[in-house]
Amino acid sequence: MEELVKVIANALVDNPEAVQVSRQEEEDKIIIELRVAPEDMGKVIGKQGRIARAIRTVVRASATREQKKVIVDIVD
Repeated sequence: MEELVKVIANALVDNPEAVQVSRQEEEDKIIIELRVAPEDMGKVIGKQGRIARAIRTVVRASATREQKKVIVDIVD
């Protein structure tokens, strides 16, 4: 799932070297943190958060096999 988030983010941003994805796993959920360059933050979030919502939807759909709740957090 981290690789999926990284591929999507790299396609959206102007500075793909600054994309960092980390994963924290708890007993019933997985938290994926996405960090991008400050100037690319708007491209990852999108107007009214549409792109961020789409990323979260795709990741949740791919996580159905693991039967855990997945949270994608876009960090400043």
